[in-house]
Amino acid sequence: MLRSLKDLEGYLISATDGEIGSVANFLFDDQRWAIRYLVAETGGSLGGRRVLISPSSFRKADWSTRDFHVALTIDSVKDSPNIDTDRPVCRQHEQNDFSYYGYPACWGYAGVWGMVADPDLLSEDTWNEVPAPQSHQPDDMHLRSARHVRGYHIQGSDGPIGHVADFLVDDETWELRYLVVDTKKWWFGKKVLVSPHWAKRISWQEEKIHLDLTRDAIQRIPEWSPSASINREYEPRRYDSCGRPVDWEDCARPVDAPTQHDSASR
Repeated sequence: MLRSLKDLEGYLISATDGEIGSVANFLFDDQRWAIRYLVAETGGSLGGRRVLISPSSFRKADWSTRDFHVALTIDSVKDSPNIDTDRPVCRQHEQNDFSYYGYPACWGYAGVWGMVADPDLLSEDTWNEVPAPQSHQPDDMHLRSARHVRGYHIQGSDGPIGHVADFLVDDETWELRYLVVDTKKWWFGKKVLVSPHWAKRISWQEEKIHLDLTRDAIQRIPEWSPSASINREYEPRRYDSCGRPVDWEDCARPVDAPTQHDSASR
């Protein structure tokens, strides 16, 4: 099911032996457009610091009570590596975090989660000895703050379109399936959904996402409402409207995605 990332902020995070804190933000991989971590704002014995928790640690999500249950203890979270969650996180820091929890690195492979399809499979013992497939540079930054990117300007091939208002995420694979684009400064306040894989360039320095779409193509996309159902009957109509293949058949994005990186940006 697809869920609003903005709506997931504030969810409680429960360890096997007590409450960790609440969701303050999400970090996504700008090469694979997948949530790699939720940023937990802790309290009590954890000292109020912010820590990263991977979807690999999830046991279940209770959508009715807004609570993520994770297969971690409070002590394991308390002793996890320190990471500045307000800045882009490099692959070395990711490696430290994955090594601490015993999960294999998931970058460098063809799949969104490395050699497996879903993040929960990374926690199985059979994968714990899988090495990282490639080396990385100290400034190899690929994790971005969802809260910071929300608000980025969207630029079409022939003019500005709007800004990122939200993300829709698959609650099983944790892929960012859509950017919710607010066109209020151009197209009378309508919201449309665009695939992040249609981005041909991202300028972190300018806080702008460049789409390989014209304004006319955007106007042919059906207007989106938060109450609308998004399913396999709806998606072909939306993709056909702008002449693009359906996302689940064409989401294999190269590892070296053509984006412009600014290490000073969030």
